[in-house]
Amino acid sequence: MAGGWTGEPPAEQSSLVRPYAVTGGRTAPRVQLAMEALVSSVIAAHVDLSTMPPERQAITSLCRQVRSVAEISAMLRMPLGVTRVVIADMAAEGLVQVHQPQLDAGKPDLGLLERVLSGLRRL
Repeated sequence: MAGGWTGEPPAEQSSLVRPYAVTGGRTAPRVQLAMEALVSSVIAAHVDLSTMPPERQAITSLCRQVRSVAEISAMLRMPLGVTRVVIADMAAEGLVQVHQPQLDAGKPDLGLLERVLSGLRRL
């Protein structure tokens, strides 16, 4: 049946671009980026993002609200390593701002722990 319903559910769209192609073959970011680091976009909402690659467009849009690197990775269904590389590149270009957690002599960041606890309570 040409152009009609075949009775089968549509196949989930697969990514045609492999993760290593998104990062130019790099497997590590230029700067260390903790997965709990917070990322915010510095690009105004009215700026045209169509000239950016799709991954950067998505990260810019997501980071209009502050999000962690791990959260961005999960929301975009992109490997954490790829997400780190792309975010580090975007930070170097001034497209996003990264707020790294402060680790004082191995002690956990109290602010981070409070945010995690608050998030768990909301669940």
